[in-house]
Amino acid sequence: MKLILREYNLKLKHTFTISRESIDFQPSLIVELQEDGFSGFGEATSNPYYKTTVPVMMQDLEKIRTTIESTINETPKDFWSKIHPHLKHDMFALCALDMAYNDLYARQKGKKLYELWNYTTETNPLTDYTIGIASIEKMVEKMEELPWPIYKIKLGTKEDIAIVTELRKRTNAIFRIDANCGWGVEETINNAVALKKLGVEFLEQPLKADNWDGHKEVFKHSVLPIIADESCIIEEDVAKCHNHFHGVNVKLVKCGGLTPGRRMIQEAKKLGLKTMVGCMTESTVGISAIAQLLPQLDYVDMDGALLLAKDIATGVTIDFGKITYSELNGTGVTLI
Repeated sequence: MKLILREYNLKLKHTFTISRESIDFQPSLIVELQEDGFSGFGEATSNPYYKTTVPVMMQDLEKIRTTIESTINETPKDFWSKIHPHLKHDMFALCALDMAYNDLYARQKGKKLYELWNYTTETNPLTDYTIGIASIEKMVEKMEELPWPIYKIKLGTKEDIAIVTELRKRTNAIFRIDANCGWGVEETINNAVALKKLGVEFLEQPLKADNWDGHKEVFKHSVLPIIADESCIIEEDVAKCHNHFHGVNVKLVKCGGLTPGRRMIQEAKKLGLKTMVGCMTESTVGISAIAQLLPQLDYVDMDGALLLAKDIATGVTIDFGKITYSELNGTGVTLI
């Protein structure tokens, strides 16, 4: 097996702002694994909040190149278990590698990845489309630029209710709110009342990640469901979220890929938590991997490639929230 690493700097259509940062470009690592004429692809983007950069990911993967390339006939689960001890400090790199291996494995078996897992796609959820923080006028403009059935609205400003009030005047779409740790306990409970009246479906990660007492208070008193994001990073976090959140947003780059992501989703279901997978502004490479999990999800946020000025791959396509799979096996990705 051959490991190939590619570094990209993905340009965004618009400056993307959340409560803690703004970006115009998204650095990204694409991992390709080649074997017997087949290629599998995976992706992980950089993220300052998680202190992850593309050069560090590449460095960490290069250190174990021999271990990766000497792999023969292992299942994705066994491969992940073998590699995890070497990359447990760099889950983003592990994610890109795990995606690529899952993709390669399914292609070698002659199946789409979701078919290999025996998932059926009849009830796949629609993806939302994200509106980053900007002036109210600019947020309205970005929403009207792309009519969509579900919008995820980034908040954490002094004008949060005014923003959603103005957006609501322009559309009947479902709204989801993501404050990215930008609110306090009372603020969240009060905002939930106003936002419910404005047709908001749920709130994502309103409080700081480690404010577990605050989460419990919000869980008890919020009139809207609360979904964990920054508080749910790795597999062990799912159980912690029980009785603190109503659901979890699993980010593949944070947990180490599709293999642990599937386990997290199953654990969440057992605990009665709603299941969601979110993206981190990946290209169609990462988005096509997320799409394989759709049959197991209540909600999904996989609009990353739609936010790019120019994509680097083909794979799944998205039209008005609906995902259509590639005709190719695996995750269906081809680099452009």
